[in-house]
Amino acid sequence: MSGNFNIDMPDDLRKLPITSLQDLCEELRTFLIDHVASHGGHFSSSLGVVELTVALHYVFNTPDDKLVWDVGHQAYPHKLLTGRKSRFHSNRQLGGISGFPSREESEFDAFGTGHSSTSISAILGMACAAKYRGDHTRQHIAVIGDGAMTAGMAFEALNNAGYEQPNMLVILNDNNRSIDANTGALQDYLTELTTGKHYNALKSHIRNVLSTDAWPMEVVRKLQKAVKGGLLRYSNLFEALNIRYFGPVDGHDLKKLIHVLEKLKQIPGPKLLHCVTTKGKGFAPAMTDHAKWHAPRKFNKITGASLDTEPSGNTSFTFQTVFGNTLSDLARSNPRIIAVTPAMLSGSALTKMKQEMPARVFDVGITEQHAVTFSAGLAADGMIPFCTIYSTFLQRGYDQLIHDVALQNLDVVFCIDRAGVVGQDGPTHHGAFDIAFLRCIPNIKGAAPMDLEDFRHLLYTAQASQGTGPFAIRYPKGVGASPTIPGAYRKLEIGKGRKIRSGEDIAILSLGPVGQYAIDACVALEAYHLNIAHYDLRFFKPLDEALLHEVFQHYSTVITIEDGCITGGVGSAVMEFMAVYGYRATIKRLGLPDTFAAQGTPQQLHALYGYDSAALISLILQLATQTKCIQEILQ
Repeated sequence: MSGNFNIDMPDDLRKLPITSLQDLCEELRTFLIDHVASHGGHFSSSLGVVELTVALHYVFNTPDDKLVWDVGHQAYPHKLLTGRKSRFHSNRQLGGISGFPSREESEFDAFGTGHSSTSISAILGMACAAKYRGDHTRQHIAVIGDGAMTAGMAFEALNNAGYEQPNMLVILNDNNRSIDANTGALQDYLTELTTGKHYNALKSHIRNVLSTDAWPMEVVRKLQKAVKGGLLRYSNLFEALNIRYFGPVDGHDLKKLIHVLEKLKQIPGPKLLHCVTTKGKGFAPAMTDHAKWHAPRKFNKITGASLDTEPSGNTSFTFQTVFGNTLSDLARSNPRIIAVTPAMLSGSALTKMKQEMPARVFDVGITEQHAVTFSAGLAADGMIPFCTIYSTFLQRGYDQLIHDVALQNLDVVFCIDRAGVVGQDGPTHHGAFDIAFLRCIPNIKGAAPMDLEDFRHLLYTAQASQGTGPFAIRYPKGVGASPTIPGAYRKLEIGKGRKIRSGEDIAILSLGPVGQYAIDACVALEAYHLNIAHYDLRFFKPLDEALLHEVFQHYSTVITIEDGCITGGVGSAVMEFMAVYGYRATIKRLGLPDTFAAQGTPQQLHALYGYDSAALISLILQLATQTKCIQEILQ
């Protein structure tokens, strides 16, 4: 197949004979493989829902019927069929279309997604709104999978749907994966649904019922009888919540999917269709190594070999690799250390520790709130939990962080991965807000290493500072400075920064790896005979007050730089210090503005928002010129 399909909108799709749809599916897969091989992006999840996507748009009258894709990284086929094929080359690029559903982008994207487990709540709200208005014709469909059903929010929504009884359909896309393999009792339960003899016997019965040409109400009565006589005998979770369960069905059997969806469209109330799919369907390497092919960079579409030409440095020196190696090393000598991650085992580089110490690494699934309070429970019983969680996902555990950890002053170490801008995943995934939302919480200590050596020392310091309460360390995705890391650990003084270089004109206060921009800028500015001071704050809470007194006693112009939101960030903390102690100085804060950051590479975004080395040099030259002019006027 060429992949050059001629379908631009769902209306075009619905004009096709059903016999042509499988060819369309193959062309969609070819297009996706060609595109991701050339541009990178989320891959295996989208390959796994090609037939399901075609069936949904064929059966339902989108966008009038509302369709919500949970997580959203599996929505590439949906985007290709809803008017965005010609722009798909810009997917996840600066100024291009989003890699996730976006209400601003298309009326076919009924709800913006990016974080998991929101689809059922969102579609339930839409269904209840329609019910309130007396609209009984519009259909409401949520597609949830890739591990998203494990989150508490999904269960809360199912519980509410079973009570409200609106007209809605939940499609459980069961591929046994998030990025890594799904874990937990729910996955065991779903496996039993798909393999147990009782459920498969009932599945055959339902298939026979749905294949009839009976009137809808007769179908309903037969299904109800089958459910009551079969599924309830085996304690079906969804039926217990008053949601009709159908399945499991083969999510790649297109004709069967269309037939079942047409029948379900006629059945009122909340329903759940259990579809079994294969993540990476149609591309052999993606069907075997799921984590690698979740969101690959450029690759050879024939061999699967990586074609990534972006300068990424030595992968042995990413923050993630150093974290995994360091935590494993510390755990060998400290038996109280436990690692906790909500479904980011490989992404956070905990796979090695899991293999070596399986009893000391807990992958709790997509359950961020639970991950935080679970860690609090471990700490309350004398363990040292390292709760490793992406910055954007920690937002979901904010109440637990405050109430269950900080209020009780428990010794939980929060390793906040993917802090700052993260690239093409865009605004739903940038770690923009953690400095701001952590600063206001009592008892928490917060740090950000400028380089990998400092990172190792901070991890060591966190486990060596027990009895002092929660300790947060934020760090970005990717390669860090200091490729030659010494073996010895050093316990750092909490709340203590460091002077990188002395100066005479202007002082830069940096936090985290963007301090490398300050180092580069200071060297470049020597050509302009400017001697710029640079201080690495290291901690955003508590601040190094002695360091700040030194800065404000010697410099009248101060620049702060951070990879996070300016509002409430470390620059704001510095200004608060200045106000408390009555200092007067010109302050310039560099970081993310008061908007949701766009998608693009981190380097593009640092430049776009004015806090890379070039922007820093330009600002300092401007400030130095202004200062010189003022001095000449005063003379």
